[in-house]
Amino acid sequence: MKWVTRAGAKVDRIACPWLIVRFVDPKAEFLFVPEDQVEEVAKREGATPFDTKGARLGHHGDKCSFDAIVKEYALEDPAVHALAEVVRAADIRGARSAAAEGAGLELIADGFRRISKDDYENMGRQFWVYDALYAAVKARLEKGA
Repeated sequence: MKWVTRAGAKVDRIACPWLIVRFVDPKAEFLFVPEDQVEEVAKREGATPFDTKGARLGHHGDKCSFDAIVKEYALEDPAVHALAEVVRAADIRGARSAAAEGAGLELIADGFRRISKDDYENMGRQFWVYDALYAAVKARLEKGA
């Protein structure tokens, strides 16, 4: 399945592809395009838009696109829900107090965006970060901490 979002990914637009590949669609193909082309590309390619204005899988109220995907695909994994709090804290300024790790994730995501030649390289580099965060929150939950 194809998925499309705005170019210039940082936090949510990298966290979402990680979530999709790991829990929804392992063979997902991602398209990063200029914001004004997302709708056109979605129609032409039969792609699902995410983290873009007006998208079903976008920001809604105090929730980010990662949250929308968790809800849409009824993901029940407690570690995914805990990671959603971190992503939300990194992506939405008003949610900073939700998870202390959010500020660090935002800084790391910004750094990866700056050292990557494009969104695809950025995504490849950051998937390791989300794999590690997921493992850490899962271990924390298993310990009951």
